[in-house]
Amino acid sequence: MNLPTTFQGPSYAGHIVTALQLFVTATTFKTETNPETRARYSKFSQANGKVPSATWPSRFAMMVIYTPALLTSLVFLLAPSVIKESALRLPRSSLATAFCAIHFAKRCLEVLFLHSYSGRTDRATPSSIGVYYALTVVLVAFANVNGVGKELGGRSDLQRIVGSTIFAIGLLGNFYHHYLLAKLRSSNAKSKYVAPKGGLFEYVACPHYLFELVGWLGIAIVSHHLNVYLVVASMSSYLGGRSVAQNEFNRKTFDERDWPRSRKNIVPFLF
Repeated sequence: MNLPTTFQGPSYAGHIVTALQLFVTATTFKTETNPETRARYSKFSQANGKVPSATWPSRFAMMVIYTPALLTSLVFLLAPSVIKESALRLPRSSLATAFCAIHFAKRCLEVLFLHSYSGRTDRATPSSIGVYYALTVVLVAFANVNGVGKELGGRSDLQRIVGSTIFAIGLLGNFYHHYLLAKLRSSNAKSKYVAPKGGLFEYVACPHYLFELVGWLGIAIVSHHLNVYLVVASMSSYLGGRSVAQNEFNRKTFDERDWPRSRKNIVPFLF
């Protein structure tokens, strides 16, 4: 199968992609811990009280974040059967790409049927995140077929089993903690915000982020490719910074009894 030359092996394009990933990893944590620069969605949709001029309903905005990546995953998975003699042959389906499809399908279903939303979100933030996630899927898909950057040796059945198991743990753990959050919004609480309880919320502010990273680690192990591990690194930087902001919000919103000041951000007992 002939792929575009920019995606064959660790070419100049591959080095550029790697450099961009390293840049994102190095800068995103600081961006997300800064109230002026963090991504404006969810409870942080209004930075310092500033109301965006162009907005979407929050549920629609969340779908904009996840739907492009889901559709991109499905295109790559279906490409071998629907694209026969195209000049641009898309890579064949891989387990890592299938896991991306499962991850983003789950997120779309949660947005539609699990979570409750209120308010509005600026259009720029979900649009940019949606593009980023879609490009991440493209990177994962191409990385598994003589892809961008550097493959870390051969892949074994054991790696696929371990990676698949870790992905499943991340998927289920993420869903469980999203379910706990959804129960807070569905309850008849007098306060707009209620301190989350149960699961790893007893130890960290964002266990759902932790398990999302566990899921991405499973994808990286299945792929066994440097650039997919860098996806995990960049996601860790982004969600780590986001968890710091969430923990700061919780400490300001809840008293010591409901939210102990010693509670960590994302990794129990450590960070």
